[in-house]
Amino acid sequence: MPRATNSPASRKRRKRMLAKAKGFRGFRSTKYRFAKDAVRKAMTYAYRDRKNHKRTFRALWIQRINAACRARDITYSRFMEGLKAIKIDLDRKVMSDIAIHDEAAFTQLVAQAQAALESKRSAS
Repeated sequence: MPRATNSPASRKRRKRMLAKAKGFRGFRSTKYRFAKDAVRKAMTYAYRDRKNHKRTFRALWIQRINAACRARDITYSRFMEGLKAIKIDLDRKVMSDIAIHDEAAFTQLVAQAQAALESKRSAS
């Protein structure tokens, strides 16, 4: 009995892997053996970095808010404490955008946070 290799399916599988490796350099884009490893590694990095992307942007937003706060004589942590005290619930992406593009609105937010901190301090 002749050996069955299921060649249409295996060829399709290899073509699919090589299509994913399109744009890679050298043998990694043309030879299945090398493309297989390169694509597996690339997919691992892509999965990991989808998580890291969120982390790095949150850190960037916090740095921007902190810089804008310090220009108005308050630290980031005190600012966030004041906002939490008056139940203003803006996410950091929006606050970062406000700090960059609408200085007057951010100054009002800082003033409200400072007032909340003062009332919190006088209450205790």
